[in-house]
Amino acid sequence: MNELSIVLAGEAGQGINSVETVLVALFKKTGYHVYSTKEYMSRVRGGINSISIRVSCDEVKAHVKRIDILIPFEKAAFSHLKERISDETIIIGDKKKLENDKVINVPFQEIATEIGNKLYANSVAVGVVSGLMDLKRNEVLNYIKEIFAKKDDEKIEKNAEAADKGYEIGSNLVSEKTITLELCKPDAKPDNIMVSGADAIALGAIAGGCDCAFAYPMSPSTSVFTAMATYSHEAGILVEQTEDEIAAVNMAVAGWYAGARPIVSTSGGGFALMTEGMSLAGITESPLVIHIAQRPGPATGIPTRTEQGDLNLALYTGHGVFARAIYAPGTTQQAFELACRAFNHADQYQIPVIILTDQYFVDTNYDTPEFDLDKIKIEKHIVKTDDDYLRYKITDSGVSPRGIPGFGTGFVCSDSDEHDENGRITEDLDGISMAMKNKRFKKFELVKENSCRPEIYGPENYENLIVAWGSTYNMIAEAIDKMNDSKTAMLHFSQVYPLHKDTESLLKKAKKLILVENNQTGQFGDLIKLETGISFDHKTLKYNGLMFTVEELMDSIKEVL
Repeated sequence: MNELSIVLAGEAGQGINSVETVLVALFKKTGYHVYSTKEYMSRVRGGINSISIRVSCDEVKAHVKRIDILIPFEKAAFSHLKERISDETIIIGDKKKLENDKVINVPFQEIATEIGNKLYANSVAVGVVSGLMDLKRNEVLNYIKEIFAKKDDEKIEKNAEAADKGYEIGSNLVSEKTITLELCKPDAKPDNIMVSGADAIALGAIAGGCDCAFAYPMSPSTSVFTAMATYSHEAGILVEQTEDEIAAVNMAVAGWYAGARPIVSTSGGGFALMTEGMSLAGITESPLVIHIAQRPGPATGIPTRTEQGDLNLALYTGHGVFARAIYAPGTTQQAFELACRAFNHADQYQIPVIILTDQYFVDTNYDTPEFDLDKIKIEKHIVKTDDDYLRYKITDSGVSPRGIPGFGTGFVCSDSDEHDENGRITEDLDGISMAMKNKRFKKFELVKENSCRPEIYGPENYENLIVAWGSTYNMIAEAIDKMNDSKTAMLHFSQVYPLHKDTESLLKKAKKLILVENNQTGQFGDLIKLETGISFDHKTLKYNGLMFTVEELMDSIKEVL
């Protein structure tokens, strides 16, 4: 057995996130490759949330439907996960509480209460899984003590005792052959790090020279903002929770005007409030970097779920015509590099750059090779002004020299009205205002010339081409690997606007095109048709608030082929 799919399920407030944190760390310490993701309800207490963990001797980076071991803390978990539970699923929990004959009885809370407090139930669960997988007992107990090191001595020892009791139970379940597990043992510890999508965006922004972050809390984008706050002291970042999203985007525009490199993090509803700020950046030719973590809409929608539903919002937000770039990372490596690139390109072209993720991506932990910092450099395009400085000087490229107040002797004037080269308001309709519009319009081609080429995953001589963007990358990649079809490949776009110049030729090479998107209408497919005239006869769309699984993608692709 090369891997295990372990799922924890319980109410919000029962601490399954804590179990995930400890187990993932223990698996990594042992040398396994690990992946974990979560789906949760929009409430502080109650409901049913679940966490999926894959443990393997090989790389695992995608979401699967299969559950090998289920640990439910509430009876409602069975109906919540009914589509994922099979006859082969091993279920461990309090049989009396769960009222299910298939459950292998381990009354976590009862055991914890006997030790001293029902809150130790999570440590019991950690111990049981560690015992089942034959992790080193001393390492498990020592790590439990590290986790609770800031607690008083009694709590440290009681949690260790709870984990030890759980370990004994898990070990006995295997030795007595109640459960049969033959999971592979890793040969060596990989030099990888566990990084969430949110961490990858935040670290990439910092690598790109980000020095301040502005946001109003909104799920699921808050995880990037809190990551920035976590790193703020070490990285020297100013972090400000604003009174609303309008303030956040305007502070960012002001920050760039002053020479800073801010990021704004929000979700669809918050970004809708930033529309005027986007247009402000457009006409003032201000750099701007905005991260949008997508969730299902309209309005509040399903605020803690996932969807690739805001591409059109990112593409068309803002009145008037102005260039922008939109990145949509599908891996943590892409997220890190594109977040850095966003700052350099926003600065270089003086445009808004949007980083488009989703709830699934930011809330998932990936086993990731260390980021290659040799590829990273901070590119600043600020000039020292002189007395003849013109903020909006007409240039062949459409990009004017960008000065900042106080750096040089020139006057840096910025106006949200149409303006002349000095930045002064104008209503010269056929003269300078037309020249300014045409100058800004040149940036469209300039940005397109430097867009990211989509990545081909699979055979170069493909006949069937799966077209995707953003967070669906890993699920499709694993589906292709498992199908082992020498004629099928994926074309993944990590930059969804502007489209790379090779897009049309890469699509036309295929005999059959399959669009995969986590939204209801195929928004990216519509953009491709608008830009290239190419339509998709086959679309695999999912929009119930959950991410694709590898299995359902395999079934869907096989059906089309």
